[in-house]
Amino acid sequence: MMKDYLRKHPEVRTIRVAAVDLNGQARGKRIPARFADKVVKDGTRFPFSVLNLDIWGEDIDDSPLVFEQGDQDGVLRPTERGFMPMPWLEAPTALLPIWMFRENGQPYEGDPRHALRAIVDRYKAKGLTPVVAIELEFFLIDDSGKTLQVPPSPRSGKRRKAAETLSIRALDAFDTFFTDLYDACEAMDIPADTSTSETGLGQFEVNLMHCDDALRAADDAWLFKMLVKGLARRHGFAASFMAKPYPEYSGSGLHTHFSVLDASGSNIFDSGGPKGTAMLRQAVAGCLAAMHDSTLIFAPHQNSYERLVPDKHAPTAICWGYENRTAAIRIPAGSTSARRIEHRVAGGDVNPYLMLAVILGAALDGMEREMEAPAPISGNAYAVDGLQQIPSGWEAAIEAFEHSEIMPRILNKEIIRNLVQTKRQELHYIAELSDSELVELYLDTV
Repeated sequence: MMKDYLRKHPEVRTIRVAAVDLNGQARGKRIPARFADKVVKDGTRFPFSVLNLDIWGEDIDDSPLVFEQGDQDGVLRPTERGFMPMPWLEAPTALLPIWMFRENGQPYEGDPRHALRAIVDRYKAKGLTPVVAIELEFFLIDDSGKTLQVPPSPRSGKRRKAAETLSIRALDAFDTFFTDLYDACEAMDIPADTSTSETGLGQFEVNLMHCDDALRAADDAWLFKMLVKGLARRHGFAASFMAKPYPEYSGSGLHTHFSVLDASGSNIFDSGGPKGTAMLRQAVAGCLAAMHDSTLIFAPHQNSYERLVPDKHAPTAICWGYENRTAAIRIPAGSTSARRIEHRVAGGDVNPYLMLAVILGAALDGMEREMEAPAPISGNAYAVDGLQQIPSGWEAAIEAFEHSEIMPRILNKEIIRNLVQTKRQELHYIAELSDSELVELYLDTV
């Protein structure tokens, strides 16, 4: 029971209640612990417009949620996740994730968590269950000077001078941070698995274990990002999921692996062989068909498009392949019972709820419509002529998302309208910023 958590942790004197906005930011309140029972029972309230703020936390100028509708309140109720510690804060504090409903008890359509819930419900109606695993890349950064650089190792005091792919030495240099991170994940019940040193300067990846609850998988990714950024500051440096903090190094991706179980628990992508089933290829076809128009979800910020360039380990062509990391969709090798799809387009700066809603929604659309996938590619996708390309710029991605015929089959009209208005406002103001101002904006927020 949620109420039992605070009774077992009398040292907790305050709680945070937090919902996720369209940009993946935590929005909520600080409440004395003695009033927590009231929040659990009755929820709390804040305006619908709070889930539709721009990256600075400002109202959207032309949003009907503000003046046109009188800036009405929604009702925020606890998610099934319940209370958890916030190990990055000095004082013992508990976090209670919440999501938004209308006064009549109906889910608020503009809440990203409800957008994913709607997709999960469509799978459930067909007796299907998505199984999801997420890989998150991030940078550890010393941002105390005029230029960004790798923090000095707490062990040696030295800085890494170059990327060290899969380097044990690089991991050991920040062993204190990673030990605290894994302890914190255990306390928050975030299933952090393998960690590796990646190709960027001070870049690392942590894999979250597969989960047969897509909402929980998105929760884990959202909470993990919050934890990593907060804990890094406690260690004296920054952690950033910004897509491309360094022009000369590869950016940070957020890769999603998923399979689908039927009512008997069998993987519907498993054919007993390496190629997978017809339903796997239909799901691939759905993801490819939606990819161009949904790029705004996978690359939601101006800086996101600095990552999506050829020959930099991020996909740029809309294609798929078996065991091919240059393709946007990869079918990994391995046990046939674990046959799955890896979607490789998203950057580390995404909202994980919207990302999973679009990936799983597109896959389901492909299966429902029995779409046919094109032939898988082999070799270097960057060198294959004639492939449709992912939008190479933010404005083009906004246009494609706004006018898409596919997106309304996956996301509701409230989410689509609100996200377009948000991104158009950001596009207008960000055009006036310098490169250093952009880094300052995105480093901690995304």
